[in-house]
Amino acid sequence: MAKKSAIEKNKRRQALAKRYAGKRDALKAIVDNRELPIEERFAATLKLAELPRNSAEVRVRNRCEVTGRPRAYYRKLKMSRIALRELGSAGLIPGLVKSSW
Repeated sequence: MAKKSAIEKNKRRQALAKRYAGKRDALKAIVDNRELPIEERFAATLKLAELPRNSAEVRVRNRCEVTGRPRAYYRKLKMSRIALRELGSAGLIPGLVKSSW
């Protein structure tokens, strides 16, 4: 199980990223638009830098929803390989069959 503080920090980052997503996308569009004057693009860059760092989507870490583990994460199932194996062995994941040969 991951530290509670790491899980909560990641949840705060997810909330900030969701809140600032529209504003961040609009500013990035202005910065990337080569047809606008350089002064306007530079002003948008400064505004983008003023936003909280944790509002960037890249700072959000994919974590297992069961254990909070940050590694070996399956995006489709939103859980780690260890949690997947335990729940699969218990028969709690529909369609998942434990292999044997």
